[in-house]
Amino acid sequence: METLKIDIQNDQEKKVLIAFLDSLNYQYRSENDDYILTDAEIQEMIRRKTDFLDGKITSRPWKEIKQKYEGV
Repeated sequence: METLKIDIQNDQEKKVLIAFLDSLNYQYRSENDDYILTDAEIQEMIRRKTDFLDGKITSRPWKEIKQKYEGV
């Protein structure tokens, strides 16, 4: 299998490309590399990192967290 990455410039291009792929029954997946954070989100990330480094919050292994939600 080979991956082809296409840079789409606008919504119209995306609609046309998806319609074309759908018309040929092609399998595809869409990924967005643009993660734009607001200033508030950046500040929250910095605050959480500082709290972690200062020992105010801790991390737990994924296995432990997963077990908590398996019964939900």
